[in-house]
Amino acid sequence: MVSVVQNVAVDCADAYGLARFWSRVTGRPLHPDDRPGDPEVRVMLAEGPVLYFNQVPEAKTVKNRLHLCLRPETSRDREVERLLGLGATLVADRRDPDGSGWAVLADPEGNEFCVLRSESDRAAAAS
Repeated sequence: MVSVVQNVAVDCADAYGLARFWSRVTGRPLHPDDRPGDPEVRVMLAEGPVLYFNQVPEAKTVKNRLHLCLRPETSRDREVERLLGLGATLVADRRDPDGSGWAVLADPEGNEFCVLRSESDRAAAAS
């Protein structure tokens, strides 16, 4: 027997607002039943588990022990700029001069996530 991952849950202060940010990040819709003010809101990913945002009273206080790593369709650097424009903040720049590495960003509530090199970035570095 095994267990299937149903969702990735994110505790937050504003479930609808943070889900809207992640909906724009992923280009995927919110669940059609979810509305502003709802304490639980879902982003329906194309594959895999749902991103589930759960409103809680306590604030985030320490670094995430679990985080998402994103591989963009465009270049990593262009995606970092796009995400900063959506309201993310740069936490740590782990990009190396040779093109390897990643960028650590935080969503509007401070949850860290990484932006990896795209497939096209990786192919360009290999040639």
